[in-house]
Amino acid sequence: MRENYITVKANGSNELIISKSKFIAHCTRVETEEQALQFIQLIKKEHANATHNCSAYVIGEHDQIQKANDDGEPSGTAGVPMLEVLKKQGLKDVVIVVTRYFGGIKLGAGGLVRAYGKATTIGIDAAGVVERRLHHVMKISVDYTLLGKLENEIRQSSYILDVIDYTDAVEFTVFVEKEQEEAFTQWITNLTSGQSEINLVRKEFLEFPQS
Repeated sequence: MRENYITVKANGSNELIISKSKFIAHCTRVETEEQALQFIQLIKKEHANATHNCSAYVIGEHDQIQKANDDGEPSGTAGVPMLEVLKKQGLKDVVIVVTRYFGGIKLGAGGLVRAYGKATTIGIDAAGVVERRLHHVMKISVDYTLLGKLENEIRQSSYILDVIDYTDAVEFTVFVEKEQEEAFTQWITNLTSGQSEINLVRKEFLEFPQS
């Protein structure tokens, strides 16, 4: 299972005008190449009258799947520059389509590279960039006499308190980054003088916005 990685938060789109041509960027997160191709086809259908619908995507823990498509623009002036922006930002599991409505003024190869690169950047910004960090979800069971002390300590710590369940005992569910699990377990054991039950219940990603 992968651990921490950078991707986009959700669907996003934005547009810009360059020398009377309209460039519309559409960006989203995907988990498979099939999903990426479905998204590209969706945008192509939505903008069937556009001059070009160029695309790029990066998928996989080790970027195993990388594709770029110029969709009729001169070779290497659209899809590849778009893919390079995705890779430069370190994004994973992302697809982007840049739709162009030609405005009558040719941009030249260099102009196209810059235009598609800029459109990709604003598309990514519109979708929002997040870091997904793998956390261990820990459940701590203690006696009610320790409720106030433990809740206060956890809330003031760097660990993320999810919920508190009140059953026969008090159960705290806390998100702990993988490399901090041992330190967390020792910390809870010390706080409760060993009067606690600590279990890993699952692993889950949390998302943190990147500026």
